Amino acid sequence: MRYETAEISLVGHREQNQDRVAVVRNESTAFLIVVDGMGGHAQGERAAVVARESFIRSFDEASGDVADPQLFISEAISRAHDAVSAIGEGRSVEHKPRATCAICLVIGSDAWWGHVGDSRVYVLRDGMVLNRTRDHSHVELLLREGLISEDEIPGHPMRHYVECCLGGESALPRADSDATAKNFRAGDTLLVCSDGLWSGVSDDVIG
Repeated sequence: MRYETAEISLVGHREQNQDRVAVVRNESTAFLIVVDGMGGHAQGERAAVVARESFIRSFDEASGDVADPQLFISEAISRAHDAVSAIGEGRSVEHKPRATCAICLVIGSDAWWGHVGDSRVYVLRDGMVLNRTRDHSHVELLLREGLISEDEIPGHPMRHYVECCLGGESALPRADSDATAKNFRAGDTLLVCSDGLWSGVSDDVIG
Protein backbone atom coordinates (compact mmCIF):
# COMPACT_ATOMS: atom_id res chain seq x y z
CA MET A 1 0.00 0.00 0.00
CA ARG A 2 1.31 3.47 -0.89
CA TYR A 3 1.06 6.24 1.66
CA GLU A 4 2.22 9.80 2.15
CA THR A 5 3.73 11.24 5.32
CA ALA A 6 4.19 14.78 6.58
CA GLU A 7 5.43 16.34 9.78
CA ILE A 8 5.04 19.78 11.34
CA SER A 9 6.07 21.38 14.63
CA LEU A 10 5.35 25.01 15.53
CA VAL A 11 6.24 27.02 18.62
CA GLY A 12 2.82 28.74 18.71
CA HIS A 13 2.43 31.18 21.60
CA ARG A 14 5.08 29.55 23.76
CA GLU A 15 8.61 30.84 24.27
CA GLN A 16 10.11 27.45 23.42
CA ASN A 17 9.01 24.53 21.27
CA GLN A 18 9.69 21.33 23.19
CA ASP A 19 8.03 19.03 20.65
CA ARG A 20 10.22 16.72 18.60
CA VAL A 21 8.87 14.75 15.66
CA ALA A 22 10.26 12.28 13.14
CA VAL A 23 9.15 9.98 10.34
CA VAL A 24 11.62 7.21 9.56
CA ARG A 25 10.89 4.61 6.93
CA ASN A 26 12.21 1.92 4.67
CA GLU A 27 10.70 0.08 1.72
CA SER A 28 7.97 -1.65 3.74
CA THR A 29 7.63 0.21 7.03
CA ALA A 30 7.11 3.72 8.39
CA PHE A 31 7.70 4.73 12.00
CA LEU A 32 5.95 7.91 13.19
CA ILE A 33 7.31 9.61 16.31
CA VAL A 34 6.07 12.52 18.42
CA VAL A 35 7.72 13.48 21.71
CA ASP A 36 6.61 16.44 23.82
CA GLY A 37 9.05 17.70 26.44
CA MET A 38 7.17 18.66 29.56
CA GLY A 39 7.50 22.42 29.90
CA GLY A 40 6.78 22.40 33.60
CA HIS A 41 9.91 20.37 34.23
CA ALA A 42 13.56 21.28 33.81
CA GLN A 43 15.17 20.37 30.49
CA GLY A 44 11.96 19.23 28.82
CA GLU A 45 13.51 19.99 25.45
CA ARG A 46 16.49 17.77 26.19
CA ALA A 47 14.16 14.96 27.27
CA ALA A 48 12.34 15.23 23.93
CA VAL A 49 15.59 15.14 21.95
CA VAL A 50 16.92 12.12 23.86
CA ALA A 51 13.64 10.20 23.52
CA ARG A 52 13.38 10.94 19.80
CA GLU A 53 16.93 9.71 19.22
CA SER A 54 16.18 6.56 21.22
CA PHE A 55 13.09 5.78 19.12
CA ILE A 56 14.99 6.27 15.87
CA ARG A 57 17.80 4.03 17.13
CA SER A 58 15.29 1.30 18.01
CA PHE A 59 13.93 1.38 14.47
CA ASP A 60 17.38 1.42 12.89
CA GLU A 61 18.49 -1.55 14.99
CA ALA A 62 15.44 -3.53 13.87
CA SER A 63 16.92 -3.28 10.34
CA GLY A 64 13.47 -2.94 8.83
CA ASP A 65 12.43 -6.41 9.99
CA VAL A 66 9.86 -6.03 12.79
CA ALA A 67 8.54 -9.53 13.40
CA ASP A 68 6.40 -8.57 16.42
CA PRO A 69 5.13 -4.97 16.04
CA GLN A 70 3.48 -4.78 19.47
CA LEU A 71 6.64 -6.01 21.18
CA PHE A 72 8.69 -3.51 19.17
CA ILE A 73 6.42 -0.65 20.31
CA SER A 74 6.61 -1.73 23.96
CA GLU A 75 10.38 -2.15 23.95
CA ALA A 76 10.97 1.12 22.08
CA ILE A 77 8.96 3.02 24.70
CA SER A 78 10.78 1.26 27.54
CA ARG A 79 14.17 2.12 26.02
CA ALA A 80 13.18 5.76 25.54
CA HIS A 81 11.99 5.91 29.15
CA ASP A 82 15.32 4.51 30.35
CA ALA A 83 17.24 7.00 28.18
CA VAL A 84 15.32 9.99 29.56
CA SER A 85 15.59 8.65 33.12
CA ALA A 86 19.36 8.31 32.71
CA ILE A 87 19.87 12.02 32.02
CA GLY A 88 17.87 12.81 35.15
CA GLU A 89 19.93 10.64 37.50
CA GLY A 90 21.13 12.53 40.55
CA ARG A 91 18.52 15.27 40.16
CA SER A 92 15.67 15.92 42.54
CA VAL A 93 12.23 14.82 41.34
CA GLU A 94 11.12 18.32 40.36
CA HIS A 95 14.24 18.81 38.21
CA LYS A 96 14.19 15.55 36.27
CA PRO A 97 13.72 15.90 32.47
CA ARG A 98 10.41 14.39 31.37
CA ALA A 99 8.35 13.98 28.22
CA THR A 100 5.19 12.46 26.80
CA CYS A 101 5.21 10.50 23.55
CA ALA A 102 3.13 8.80 20.88
CA ILE A 103 4.58 6.44 18.29
CA CYS A 104 3.05 4.47 15.44
CA LEU A 105 4.47 1.69 13.27
CA VAL A 106 2.92 1.23 9.83
CA ILE A 107 3.54 -1.98 7.88
CA GLY A 108 1.64 -2.33 4.64
CA SER A 109 -2.01 -1.54 5.36
CA ASP A 110 -1.75 -2.20 9.12
CA ALA A 111 -0.60 -0.04 12.03
CA TRP A 112 0.35 -0.49 15.68
CA TRP A 113 0.91 2.25 18.22
CA GLY A 114 1.73 3.13 21.79
CA HIS A 115 1.83 6.29 23.90
CA VAL A 116 2.74 7.64 27.31
CA GLY A 117 1.02 10.68 28.82
CA ASP A 118 -1.26 12.91 26.77
CA SER A 119 0.31 12.70 23.33
CA ARG A 120 -2.14 10.91 21.04
CA VAL A 121 -2.69 8.71 18.00
CA TYR A 122 -5.87 9.21 15.95
CA VAL A 123 -7.28 7.00 13.20
CA LEU A 124 -9.40 9.14 10.85
CA ARG A 125 -11.74 8.06 8.06
CA ASP A 126 -14.33 9.99 6.04
CA GLY A 127 -14.22 13.00 8.36
CA MET A 128 -14.66 10.95 11.53
CA VAL A 129 -12.43 9.71 14.36
CA LEU A 130 -12.53 5.91 14.17
CA ASN A 131 -10.19 5.46 17.10
CA ARG A 132 -7.87 7.40 19.34
CA THR A 133 -5.67 6.72 22.32
CA ARG A 134 -6.90 7.57 25.81
CA ASP A 135 -4.64 9.88 27.79
CA HIS A 136 -2.69 8.80 30.84
CA SER A 137 -3.92 11.87 32.69
CA HIS A 138 -5.73 12.83 35.86
CA VAL A 139 -8.86 14.02 34.05
CA GLU A 140 -8.99 10.77 32.08
CA LEU A 141 -9.08 8.88 35.39
CA LEU A 142 -11.87 11.12 36.64
CA LEU A 143 -13.77 10.55 33.39
CA ARG A 144 -13.34 6.78 33.63
CA GLU A 145 -14.67 6.83 37.20
CA GLY A 146 -17.71 8.86 36.13
CA LEU A 147 -16.73 11.88 38.22
CA ILE A 148 -16.63 14.30 35.28
CA SER A 149 -17.98 14.37 31.73
CA GLU A 150 -16.14 14.87 28.43
CA ASP A 151 -17.58 18.40 28.28
CA GLU A 152 -15.96 19.29 31.62
CA ILE A 153 -12.44 18.30 30.60
CA PRO A 154 -11.42 21.45 28.63
CA GLY A 155 -12.06 23.72 31.61
CA HIS A 156 -10.88 21.40 34.36
CA PRO A 157 -8.04 22.87 36.50
CA MET A 158 -6.08 19.58 36.35
CA ARG A 159 -6.49 18.91 32.63
CA HIS A 160 -2.73 19.16 32.03
CA TYR A 161 -1.69 16.74 34.80
CA VAL A 162 -0.35 13.47 33.39
CA GLU A 163 -0.22 10.30 35.44
CA CYS A 164 2.90 8.89 33.79
CA CYS A 165 5.61 10.07 31.39
CA LEU A 166 9.01 9.22 29.99
CA GLY A 167 11.56 9.84 32.72
CA GLY A 168 8.90 9.92 35.44
CA GLU A 169 8.67 8.00 38.69
CA SER A 170 5.40 6.22 37.86
CA ALA A 171 5.43 2.87 36.09
CA LEU A 172 4.89 2.92 32.34
CA PRO A 173 1.40 1.90 31.19
CA ARG A 174 0.89 -1.71 30.17
CA ALA A 175 0.91 -2.44 26.46
CA ASP A 176 -2.55 -2.26 24.92
CA SER A 177 -3.29 -5.24 22.69
CA ASP A 178 -6.06 -3.22 21.01
CA ALA A 179 -3.66 -0.48 19.92
CA THR A 180 -3.77 -1.51 16.29
CA ALA A 181 -5.69 -0.88 13.10
CA LYS A 182 -5.85 -3.30 10.19
CA ASN A 183 -6.74 -2.98 6.52
CA PHE A 184 -6.43 0.76 6.00
CA ARG A 185 -8.33 2.12 3.04
CA ALA A 186 -7.32 4.76 0.54
CA GLY A 187 -7.89 8.16 2.15
CA ASP A 188 -7.52 6.98 5.75
CA THR A 189 -5.31 9.12 7.98
CA LEU A 190 -3.12 8.38 10.98
CA LEU A 191 -2.52 11.48 13.10
CA VAL A 192 0.19 11.34 15.75
CA CYS A 193 0.30 14.53 17.83
CA SER A 194 1.02 16.24 21.14
CA ASP A 195 -1.49 18.11 23.28
CA GLY A 196 -0.42 21.28 21.51
CA LEU A 197 -2.66 20.21 18.63
CA TRP A 198 -5.65 18.52 20.24
CA SER A 199 -6.06 20.58 23.44
CA GLY A 200 -7.77 23.46 21.66
CA VAL A 201 -10.15 21.49 19.44
CA SER A 202 -12.70 18.71 19.75
CA ASP A 203 -12.46 15.27 18.17
CA ASP A 204 -15.20 16.32 15.76
CA VAL A 205 -13.01 19.13 14.44
CA ILE A 206 -9.96 16.87 14.20
CA GLY A 207 -12.00 14.31 12.25
